[in-house]
Amino acid sequence: MAGKVKWVTDIEKSVLINNFEKRGWVQVTENEDWNFYWMSVQTIRNVFSVETGYRLSDDQIVNHFPNHYELTRKDLMVKNIKRYRKELEKEGSPLAEKDESGKYLYLDFVPVTYMLPADYNLFVEEFRKSPSSTWIMKPCGKAQGKGIFLINKLSQIKKWSRDSKTSSFVTQSTKEAYVISLYINNPLLIGGRKFDLRLYVLVSTYRPLRCYMYKLGFCRFCTVKYTPSTSELDNMFVHLTNVAIQKHGEDYNHIHGGKWTVNNLRLYLESTRGKEVTSKLFDEIHWIIVQSLKAVAPVMNNDKHCFECYGYDIIIDDKLKPWLIEVNASPSLTSSTANDRILKYNLINDTLNIAVPNGEIPDCKWNKSPPKEVLGNYEILQILHR
Repeated sequence: MAGKVKWVTDIEKSVLINNFEKRGWVQVTENEDWNFYWMSVQTIRNVFSVETGYRLSDDQIVNHFPNHYELTRKDLMVKNIKRYRKELEKEGSPLAEKDESGKYLYLDFVPVTYMLPADYNLFVEEFRKSPSSTWIMKPCGKAQGKGIFLINKLSQIKKWSRDSKTSSFVTQSTKEAYVISLYINNPLLIGGRKFDLRLYVLVSTYRPLRCYMYKLGFCRFCTVKYTPSTSELDNMFVHLTNVAIQKHGEDYNHIHGGKWTVNNLRLYLESTRGKEVTSKLFDEIHWIIVQSLKAVAPVMNNDKHCFECYGYDIIIDDKLKPWLIEVNASPSLTSSTANDRILKYNLINDTLNIAVPNGEIPDCKWNKSPPKEVLGNYEILQILHR
């Protein structure tokens, strides 16, 4: 048994287990000595909690940072990005430059967002400035499109507040905290349909920041043609790209799963919009991912036993401006199509090649800077300076 990596997982997915077995690693239980634990976000909380936590030894690694939620909870991500902007502004950084109307020229990459109930009054003030806008409400701690709805009238928020079994916002617990964001109502459409980008980003260490972008991301399409018409605000097949929602639509295609590769998107944009603007768009996407990681790096517990593969969700508007919508700590490893299974198997394979050098028993004191040959489909995210 000596010399073989001992693995545990509480996520029973074949794309994980096949990768561990292919390496000749040995499965153990969490109560035995393990070297590699691919765990859910609930389990990571216990591993690092004050009450139930335990010390990890140098030959143990896990797939989440202790407080990954600084990036992956919708409200905290926005809070950290806002703080980062203010810090850059204070330093007089050119990145924090603003236009005449006071908008950030470069750092305006998340839609205007408020926390509810805390920022209710600020939100109302903003809402009244452009009363014809549509806003999207999302529960802070949920995923896969659960609990999301669109509003375009203040009365709808008041009704939501009443329906949440409370007469005032103030008494709501943080569990029911929501974010409300300006809805991107001019998304880039392809074949009349809205889509978003799912990109995978691996962080091996936050300080110094070492991050990698997976080249084989994909677009997720809605099954129903997009309309900004307010009469369709309740139709989530028009507005939300989550596969967990779209797969229930009658037009969902089980062969391609409403997905396109990022490469296909690139080719399509090059032929319809031109190479130069397409390259600029992808540079900007890489840039905003790096900026979001830099925004959370100072508050992230950069534990040496940790790495993390995030699922970034990006929406492109019809002016080819990318917007960061949210970041997922446990991107889905369920395969909805055959291509999906291959992609996710390869994603895990390449992630393990970086996180566990040579597939050998890990030593978490290594410099976390793997040679280029092992990157597979990952590319180092160059810190692109404007």
